Amino acid sequence: MKKLHLLFYGLLVLARFGFAQLPNPNAVFDPRVKTVQLMKNGTDDRYPIIALEGNEQLKLSFDMLGPESENLQYTLVLCDAGWNPVKNNQNEYLRGMNFDNITDFRFSTNTYTKYVHYNLIFPNENMKPVWSGNYLLKVFRNFDENDLLLVRRLMVMKRSAEIEATAKPATLAEFRYTKQELQFSVGYNPSQIVNPLQDVKVVLIQNNRWENAITGLPPLFASNNKLDYSYMDKTLFPGGNEFRFFDIRNLRQFSQNVRSKRTDSVWHVLLNIDESRAATQYFQYADYNGKQVIANKEGNNSDIDGDYAWTNFYLSALFGIQPGQEVYVVGEFTDWRCLPEYKMSYNKNRQRYDLEVPLKQGRFEYAYAVLDDQGKPDLSAIEGSHFQTENEYLILVYTRNLQFGYDELIAARRLNSTTP
Repeated sequence: MKKLHLLFYGLLVLARFGFAQLPNPNAVFDPRVKTVQLMKNGTDDRYPIIALEGNEQLKLSFDMLGPESENLQYTLVLCDAGWNPVKNNQNEYLRGMNFDNITDFRFSTNTYTKYVHYNLIFPNENMKPVWSGNYLLKVFRNFDENDLLLVRRLMVMKRSAEIEATAKPATLAEFRYTKQELQFSVGYNPSQIVNPLQDVKVVLIQNNRWENAITGLPPLFASNNKLDYSYMDKTLFPGGNEFRFFDIRNLRQFSQNVRSKRTDSVWHVLLNIDESRAATQYFQYADYNGKQVIANKEGNNSDIDGDYAWTNFYLSALFGIQPGQEVYVVGEFTDWRCLPEYKMSYNKNRQRYDLEVPLKQGRFEYAYAVLDDQGKPDLSAIEGSHFQTENEYLILVYTRNLQFGYDELIAARRLNSTTP
C-alpha cells in the first residue's frame, strides 16, 4: 500500500516537478575563437565533472586566430539544475577572487594560419568553488564581462547518493530496433534529503549532447531509501549510428576518408563524398562517440604547431534527402549544435550539399543533421538509428539545498550501451 501511495504521489508531481528545458550554454561569441576544449587536467576525459573535496582540476584550451595576444579574464557563475544563474553572491560560492587573468598563452609556430593558443587550469589558488552544483565558466576580455569570448559548462560534485543503472534496447515493441532505454535507481541518505520525491532532480545525457537531455522525471516510487526510475517510455534515446570520421593529423601524407589535400596560402582538405545512411543496415565499428582529438603527427607540440586546414565536406543528395533541405555538420567540434557556420550549401548542379570550414589538425568524428520540429539537431534523419549502436550515457542527480537555495550535484554515473 505504501508503494502504491508513493507511486500515485509521484505521478501527481510529474507536471510541476520538471525544470526549464536545458539550454546549451556552451557557446563561442567571437568567430576568431577556435578549437575550444574543456577536460579533466592530465586526461582525455571530456566530462567536466570534479569532486568538491580533492585536488581534481579542469583544463580549458582554445585558439584565437591572429598574430596578437589579448587581455583575457575568466570567472565562474553558479547555476541551478537547469543552467540558470542563481541569485546568490559569488562571494558565497567562490573562495578567492571573483575573476582572474588568463596568463598562459603561446604563439603558433611554423603554421600557415597564425594564432595564439591559451590554456587555463582551475580550480587554483586564486579561485575555487566551495559549493557543489552547475557552473558556467565565462571567458571575457579587458575586464568587461559583457565582452564575452566563450562560455563552457562544468560541474562540481559532492557525492551523497548512489546510482544503479543499465542501458539496453527499448522495451516497447515500437521502439525495439531504433531506440535505447535507460533504467536506473538512486539510493539516497534520508537524513540529508527530507522530501526525495520533490527535491531530487535527474538529468540524462547521451554522448555528452546536452541539447537532447532528458529532464523533469519524477521517480516512479520510493522504497527503502531508493528512488526508482524504471520507465519504459520516458527514458528513451535514439540509438543513432556510429559516427563518420576523418583524419588530418598528417597533412602531407595519405589519411583516412580524405581524397585530396593541397596548399596555397593555407591548407585545403577535400573529404570523400558521403551518402545518407538512413535506409542502410547497421554496420559495427569502433568510434569515439563524436569526439575530436587534436594532434599533429608532423610536429612536436600540437597546441602551437598544429595548422588549420579548410576542410570540405560533401553529402550526396541523390538518396534520402529532400532537395533544398537544410543540412548541418555536427559533432563535438560544433558543440553538438546546428550552427550557421556549419550549415551546408545545396549544390543543385552536382546534387549534393557542400561545406568548407577551418579545422585544426586532428582526428574528427561527425554526423549530418537536420532540424526537428523543436529546432534541435535530428541525426537519425540522415544517419539512421539502430538499437545496437554503442553510446555513452551520463546520469546526473541533484537535490535542493534548502538553506542557501541552490541545486547541489550529489551523484553522477557514466555507463555504456554495450557494457552490462
